[in-house]
Amino acid sequence: MRTLFLVIGVIALLVGLVWTGQGAGLIQWPAQSFMINQSQWMWYGASTAFGGLLLIFISRKA
Repeated sequence: MRTLFLVIGVIALLVGLVWTGQGAGLIQWPAQSFMINQSQWMWYGASTAFGGLLLIFISRKA
């Protein structure tokens, strides 16, 4: 269970960081993405990354 939480947490953290970067306009890939420069995706990404950090933390404590 610890390994599962860790893997899902790392994936969620990385996806959240990409979404945050795209929402902020820092990541312009792929060029046709609907998330680029859309501030709501910064918040979606930040909350997904935070959830990933929580899962990583839980996996380390369990």
